[in-house]
Amino acid sequence: MFNPTDFSARELMVRERVTGDLYSSLSIPRVLEASRASLLEFVQADSLALCLMRTAPTLDFRWHVPGYAIPILEDYAGIAEHDFLRDPILAKPGVPICDTQLLTRTEYERTLVYQRSLELAPRFEHIMAALVPIRPGLVGALAFYRHERHPFEAKSNTALAGLIQHLSQSLANCQVYQDMTAGAQLLKELYLRKDSAFILWEPPSHEVFRSSYATTLLERWFLPSEIDASGLPHVLKARLDALVQMDSDARLGKTLWVHNHPDGYRTCRFLELPAGDGPRQWALLLSEIPHSIPLPAHMQGALTARQIDIAKGVLRNWSNGQIAEDLNISDQTVKAHLRTIFKELGVDSRADFLYQVAHLSKPV
Repeated sequence: MFNPTDFSARELMVRERVTGDLYSSLSIPRVLEASRASLLEFVQADSLALCLMRTAPTLDFRWHVPGYAIPILEDYAGIAEHDFLRDPILAKPGVPICDTQLLTRTEYERTLVYQRSLELAPRFEHIMAALVPIRPGLVGALAFYRHERHPFEAKSNTALAGLIQHLSQSLANCQVYQDMTAGAQLLKELYLRKDSAFILWEPPSHEVFRSSYATTLLERWFLPSEIDASGLPHVLKARLDALVQMDSDARLGKTLWVHNHPDGYRTCRFLELPAGDGPRQWALLLSEIPHSIPLPAHMQGALTARQIDIAKGVLRNWSNGQIAEDLNISDQTVKAHLRTIFKELGVDSRADFLYQVAHLSKPV
């Protein structure tokens, strides 16, 4: 949990720049370029890189390096099995880990990672990395490097830990955008898809346009009396107005609206679009999720047999009490299992779990 009292007024100003930069684009390379200077200043590092890793069905990776090139990462496939930080950060998502926490200096200097950095430059005198959950099956490993012998202090660790949720949200936003588009004609192409339900909105009350299927869903979901004069349902308008007024910290975990209807879950994902020449716009992505959803195979692979049973109960729209009764366990045991399940799958909540499973079954 980020605690402002751990930082000076100047450091908090730098952090505010970081969070602003992280939401400045929906392109991962552009986000990294925009946030590079502020991130390095806040974490006190010399360079950084992001490795996007797909964990299912098999592990693969792709590096994004803002600023100048880091040659050792271009040859990462040859040293991946010798990366002493990879397994520790995979085991503890969201927890920054430094080389000094795992190895003595002598042990570190014997690693292939360090030896190759001496050959290729820049030197990796110290490394700190953290795993950033993005969505089930996709994570980001964010690494910071120091090129002089000056170990990362506890404050750098705290600074990075306090940004993990924003990094996760930013990268997830980029992935949602990437999934929706094959280029700059995102919204026009979506508009032509019969199964695409979205609204492009310019706060406070201007609808830029909406897809025809969005109109179909809203007419099915809401009565005329539940629609605001602007054209949005009151409940969605209220949520969007609140989000617009929030800072980036307050928005975390609040960009997904879910309504549990007898026919299934009705969801709206609120996505702030990058600033252009005009006012900032938002995309509202609408979807319907049936109560009975299959649990994807790669998610099952990350869970124990009991956790799979509980996850399937959630997907059947069962309450914790119903799951507990079916499995002959206590409500508290169900809650404990759900916390572990959400952590293992990199989701924020029950609603986010449902959304991610439905997204994988049929992209929104």
